[in-house]
Amino acid sequence: MLELAVLTILPGAVAFAAAMDIFTMTIPNRVSAVMVLAFFPLAVLAGLDAWDVAAHVGAGALALVIGIGLFAGGWFGGGDAKLMAAIALWVGFESLPAYFLCVAMAGGMLAMLFSSIRSVPLPRVFLGEGWALRLHRPDGGIPYGIALAAGALLVYPQTVWFSIVAG
Repeated sequence: MLELAVLTILPGAVAFAAAMDIFTMTIPNRVSAVMVLAFFPLAVLAGLDAWDVAAHVGAGALALVIGIGLFAGGWFGGGDAKLMAAIALWVGFESLPAYFLCVAMAGGMLAMLFSSIRSVPLPRVFLGEGWALRLHRPDGGIPYGIALAAGALLVYPQTVWFSIVAG
């Protein structure tokens, strides 16, 4: 049961968040809430002690503060800030620098991709799709949930969760 939860909750939640961000430019609060609420019982089942849980909570709190700063500066959406904090709760301080590095790299690649895509006409097959039209507009913003999810999926296998599952 623990193995199944470890292998599905974070990966499934971030994949769903990225897809929602692509199609709606919104990451529902319930995605981050499910991740946060699932963390605590799984931490107990995994045998994390109080100090480990506190460190993970600290990582999530730090990421939330950073996310709020990015939101206040206009570089992030509110859903991005909450998703980043929920992911940081799961990856913990040990993997947080690697997570931030992966997110920054994925975000840079995402920005280059959108810049390139927006410089050419939208293929006809997407002309009737509201989400595609919105993403293609120069002022359409970038669904940064994709970069947050990519960073999480790249770093997650190196976290304490996989060492627990591997036994």
